[in-house]
Amino acid sequence: MIVNPNTNKAIDVLFEDNHLLIVDKPAGLLSQADHTGDPDILSIAKDYLAKKYQKPGKVYLGLVHRLDRPVSGVMILARTSKAASRLSEQIRKHEWSKTYEAVVEGEVTKPLHLTHYLQKKGEINKSAVVGEKSENAKKASLDVEVIASKNRYTLVSVNLISGRSHQIRVQLSAHGTPIFADIKYGAKRHPKALDIALRSRTISFIHPVSKEKMTITSDRLIDKKPWNLFKLG
Repeated sequence: MIVNPNTNKAIDVLFEDNHLLIVDKPAGLLSQADHTGDPDILSIAKDYLAKKYQKPGKVYLGLVHRLDRPVSGVMILARTSKAASRLSEQIRKHEWSKTYEAVVEGEVTKPLHLTHYLQKKGEINKSAVVGEKSENAKKASLDVEVIASKNRYTLVSVNLISGRSHQIRVQLSAHGTPIFADIKYGAKRHPKALDIALRSRTISFIHPVSKEKMTITSDRLIDKKPWNLFKLG
């Protein structure tokens, strides 16, 4: 069992074989270690594999994509360098399909296709919408479908077309519907909210060895505001 050291609760393993370890990352955990020294899912998962399979020495586990610290959901880790290389190549070729769920402030009444040009500001770990000809501007596109609205919040499904830093967060904010509790991108502050209402719901990809088409989904119920305003699962 993988345990979240922040909460002492189990972290769901969604799929595991000799090549892949796919987990439901809790919000609040880093994807990989940084200067803070705070717990990260990559290190925790390595410890899990070492103990489960009684592996001496260092355990290989490749990080092929990241989720922002306050974001939860499906995260794929590679158990071999070959799997990591092949999965990374799929990402470069845009062969992955990723769907997120978010609860946003305000009402979204119809499907949206959002396209912006984004500039990453690494010194403050933030992205901004800029003009097309701005330095280092990168095109970002996504599609938004409405699931439900309640109490001036909307539950949406987001299909990523491109993959940019903080893309969903900054584009939904630019549209005037920031993600619940995402104060970095203009949402209202909620003192009791420890994370933002964004999760990686589904990832579809090709298994790096069997070549089988796989779709992995997080069905975990999040029983706290604002998720509990909607019937999920």
